[in-house]
Amino acid sequence: MEKILVEVSARHVHLTQEVIDAVFGEGHQLTPKKYLSQPGLYAAEEKVTVVGPKGSFKMSVLGPARKYNQIEISQTDTRTLGVEAPLRESGFVDGSAPCKIIGPCGEVELNEGVIVTKRHIHMSTDDAKNYNVEDGEVVCVKIKTVGRSLIFDDVVIRVSKDYALAMHLDTDEANAAMIKGSAYGTLIKHAD
Repeated sequence: MEKILVEVSARHVHLTQEVIDAVFGEGHQLTPKKYLSQPGLYAAEEKVTVVGPKGSFKMSVLGPARKYNQIEISQTDTRTLGVEAPLRESGFVDGSAPCKIIGPCGEVELNEGVIVTKRHIHMSTDDAKNYNVEDGEVVCVKIKTVGRSLIFDDVVIRVSKDYALAMHLDTDEANAAMIKGSAYGTLIKHAD
């Protein structure tokens, strides 16, 4: 079975067009800076400041605009911001932590949206067939690195015809495995 590319997903935000308009100006369109491994997704030139009760971070905005606001941080980041962000799959922001988003033209108070994202693997439908897994299935992934190889449990499979094969870890998880640059993992199916 081929190895899976492991990418480190640093803190970032996904914003609705309404919030983009509020913080960057009416009708603002995000400017692609770097296209990412998932088709159509890009890191924008624009950045925002995300503010919590204790602190703040300048964060990259990912485009294009989404139907919901989602601020993805690591568990370590929750302490800096002073928020109790739940561990969630991407897209499940109901009842998550609040924050303030500040841009060059304004600011917005969000009642929810801040999460620590569950580690996951994006797969196309063909990849899922190849690995014999289904959307929502939970697997393990073994990552070999110099000095700190790890087996990550509770890795969620996310399948879409639009996805490219890649595993996403946050910075805490990548640091635990001492991932520097590129890394690859081997999928291990759960026995239970």
